[in-house]
Amino acid sequence: MQPAPDSLERLVPDALDARDTTGRATLELHLARYDFAASHLRPGRALDIACGVGYGTRLLAERGGGALRVVGVDVSAAAIHHAREHYGGAGVEYRVCDALAFEDPEGFDTIVSLETVEHVRDPGLLIARLVGLLRPGGVLVASVPTTPSVDLNPHHRHDFTERSFRRLVRGHGLAEQGCLRQVQPVSPLSVLRRSEARMGDLRAGLPRYYASHPGALLRRLAATLRHGFSNRYLTVAWRASAEVGA
Repeated sequence: MQPAPDSLERLVPDALDARDTTGRATLELHLARYDFAASHLRPGRALDIACGVGYGTRLLAERGGGALRVVGVDVSAAAIHHAREHYGGAGVEYRVCDALAFEDPEGFDTIVSLETVEHVRDPGLLIARLVGLLRPGGVLVASVPTTPSVDLNPHHRHDFTERSFRRLVRGHGLAEQGCLRQVQPVSPLSVLRRSEARMGDLRAGLPRYYASHPGALLRRLAATLRHGFSNRYLTVAWRASAEVGA
């Protein structure tokens, strides 16, 4: 049981095609986000929610040393099987669960949720649940695309801007500790031709989609005029007060 290596939503580092330049660039962005998250780790327990195949979970455990135990959670049983086989070891535990259903009575000192919020039916509920899992003084690190993605990626349910993403967390009493902004150039020809295996996942029938979702077309045009052909991402670290906890 192995996760598909050529999906937009499931990076498998050891299965990336050498010709998949987009996939390799995306992996570099993901690793940079995990490095940022690792710089905000607190000793104790950490949660990597929607951990995929586990390479980031393993990175967090290694960066935390013996002072950290990490739980990686993903809805995909195939991804978790791969994680246990390739990125297990001391200090790491993997579980299969949907992010919106995950519970743990012990709580966590650090919670990492990278490229998750845009996928779920209720982003506000996810943030509330994650904040509820934080121990007092705990840190939440989360990221989203801040240029439109729903139109091209059928796995995404919500578009965010930097402002709307921060607003999602603002009411939970967390203080921002730092942020990481990333830019990924995009070749429009590669997208149109679907020249790499992962791009086969892109939304089919895009003209029909825009015809029935004119707001998505307007957001795409506005983002392209402002940022050119690029995807942009924001990762933010927030810290809970000493009174907030699971």
